[in-house]
Amino acid sequence: MTSSKLKLAANKKTEAPAQLLYPRSHDYPFLIKRWRAIAKSIGLRMRPFAESGGYPVYYLESQSPQPSVPSIYLSGGIHGDEPASTEALLAWAANNRDLVRSLRVLIFPCLNPWGLMHNKRCNEDDIDLNRGYRENPPPIVQAQLAILQGLRFDLAINLHEDYDAQGVYLYEPVSSKPHWGEKIIEAMSSAIPVDPRRNIDGHKAKAGVIRRRVTMDMMPNWPEAIALHFHYAKRTFTFETASEYGIEDRVAAHVAGISAAIRLIE
Repeated sequence: MTSSKLKLAANKKTEAPAQLLYPRSHDYPFLIKRWRAIAKSIGLRMRPFAESGGYPVYYLESQSPQPSVPSIYLSGGIHGDEPASTEALLAWAANNRDLVRSLRVLIFPCLNPWGLMHNKRCNEDDIDLNRGYRENPPPIVQAQLAILQGLRFDLAINLHEDYDAQGVYLYEPVSSKPHWGEKIIEAMSSAIPVDPRRNIDGHKAKAGVIRRRVTMDMMPNWPEAIALHFHYAKRTFTFETASEYGIEDRVAAHVAGISAAIRLIE
């Protein structure tokens, strides 16, 4: 390089690298620390209910909720390699404090802390917790189901990610009409395009919506959403974001989906 080019290079301003918005998305203690602050500011009760690989597992619930307001169930982090799910729940609550106060909510902010810390789908016993809601449920699922005993929600949403996905998509078991899937996926597409595939994970899909009639005997090992559908919720949705997109976009898509679904209740 000539001396003149070296001078130009030396005088050229160096742009600072962009900072990550979620640099500690696999840091479970940090996640819980932030939830404690939000719970205090909103008035949510935060309690441990189980243990996972040495980490306490928590749920959050409304205190003295009015029985006439909508009841919402939210969960994330059942697969530890899907960190946008846990960050999205936190972001939604932090950005909608007045709304959260006006609802009856039950939130499981991270059902698989060990998996989150180690970026693993399964827990410390190599068990996929999302296949443990029917026969021989793992201890953490047993403890979670004990909390749900006798409860009924207007809306239940499970947040997930999919490394095979080409965009956002969702599962909507056939239940009440009118169906909501199309309006929710439209909101999510503001952050990530809709997955264009007509067959997703072996299921027929249309514009990002997998809507199917499920039966109690169609699978031996229920995921969380199927248990919610049959026993605890009027409407149940599973949101999936494409892991190849940036975590900021994945979080935004989940938050948009949660917000859209709750607006449809009100």
